[in-house]
Amino acid sequence: MNHDLNHLHPYPFEKLRALLGGVQPPPDKRAIALSIGEPKHRSPAFVAQALVDNLDQLAVYPTTLGLPALRESIAAWCERRFGLATGALDPAHQVLPVNGTREALFAFTQAVVNREPDALVVSPNPFYQIYEGAALLAGATPHYLPCLEANGFNPDFDSVPAEIWQRCQILFLCSPGNPTGALVPLETLKKFIALADRYDFVIAADECYSELYFDEENPPAGLLTACAELGRQDFSRCVVFHSLSKRSNLPGLRSGFVAGDAKVLEGFLLYRTYHGCAMPVQTQLASIAAWNDEAHVRTNRDLYREKFDAALDILAPVLDVQRPDGGFYLWAKTPIDDCAFARRLFACQHVTVVPGSYLSREVDGVNPGANRVRMALVAPLAECIEATERIREFCAIL
Repeated sequence: MNHDLNHLHPYPFEKLRALLGGVQPPPDKRAIALSIGEPKHRSPAFVAQALVDNLDQLAVYPTTLGLPALRESIAAWCERRFGLATGALDPAHQVLPVNGTREALFAFTQAVVNREPDALVVSPNPFYQIYEGAALLAGATPHYLPCLEANGFNPDFDSVPAEIWQRCQILFLCSPGNPTGALVPLETLKKFIALADRYDFVIAADECYSELYFDEENPPAGLLTACAELGRQDFSRCVVFHSLSKRSNLPGLRSGFVAGDAKVLEGFLLYRTYHGCAMPVQTQLASIAAWNDEAHVRTNRDLYREKFDAALDILAPVLDVQRPDGGFYLWAKTPIDDCAFARRLFACQHVTVVPGSYLSREVDGVNPGANRVRMALVAPLAECIEATERIREFCAIL
């Protein structure tokens, strides 16, 4: 077996199962899970219909590069969404369909990292666990940048020494962040591009939560926006990851894309050709329908706004918690140890949340997730209200 498997940490949900093992929640309270970020809003009916209408494509081998029509719809969406000029993104060379961002982030790391003894993959801390696992299995060392409240839950990038950037091969960004919901400012994205040029690393921007925001008139900028404002037409060293899972409530479709630097994507396509991860044709055709429609995405945001408004009204009197910049998580500070909070909450109220320390690593004696919990407001409104009311009742007895 690959000895690098021994370096992997237990996944947060494995640790959560162990934490809650043996606990008997109240039998009169139904289970409510705020732990898993799985969208529960209804999937668009027209996407399901597109799947049904194209089931004859089950008899067709898909290509790794995907249908030209899908890549064209993705490129057009990027141009509309991130303020790119018409034709700025070449569908033939700068767009690659993938089976969700989780698979793509992992595979991308394997393709990009050059196995050198001092290779680093830099990521925010806390972080989406795939960043770390992908780095370790690619033979690189993860380097964690703490996301603290004092810096708006973004890393203090200005304090990163040059020696780290010199060893960096991939910089992972997540904006809005998981679990913090913090946005990376546009001017900061521009700084990263300058750093990537100076030190020759790739920026991998995980933007799978980019379509969940609160101000309908001001959608958050992305890495492609920064490239456009800098006149960086080749998107050199810049790659973005997007998915239909959160945007369109289609986590089971396993559909997303990677876009940006054509030279980087050329190597990634070669890797994927051997990896064997082509998206089924019927999924591609359904994805075209999703990327071409914005009405269902606006409705989705309306549902999340309603849940955040209700949850914050309920929790604000008893917990230190704020509305995030985007995404669907609350990143709440706990009055006691985060693991104890999660275990006792489950025992008293049958509500599941994730301890923040499970989503981050301790560096220099500090775990940025300690004394915080992640709550995913993915369930229907009534269930989110019931869950947060139970949390308020629990906090009242702490």
